[in-house]
Amino acid sequence: MSRATINLICAELPGAEKSDPWGGGHDAWKVGGKMFACIGATTPGVSVKTQGVDQAEMLVASGAATKAPYFHASWVNLPFEMPEDELRHWIAESYTLVRSKLPKMMQVTLDPSSG
Repeated sequence: MSRATINLICAELPGAEKSDPWGGGHDAWKVGGKMFACIGATTPGVSVKTQGVDQAEMLVASGAATKAPYFHASWVNLPFEMPEDELRHWIAESYTLVRSKLPKMMQVTLDPSSG
């Protein structure tokens, strides 16, 4: 897996937009202005939001992920080496979590079949 492939996965999600809010080559993916995935400028892998601290700790303890540097404890960093179907799952999970917190009026402007 690579940065380019992860960017393609994120770009497929309705309303997803990429930015570099801190400069220096970060790929921050947002929906409705809220981040759901981030590829750091130097840290390999993609950081995503999980359902909560317990789920994040479980993923770290199992060796599937590491703590996402500079993010809340509910975020994890998934390695580029993770199988594509698992990366797609966790990216979509993060997207869905973030999207569900958007105002209802904003949510209805997105493709309802994907969220």
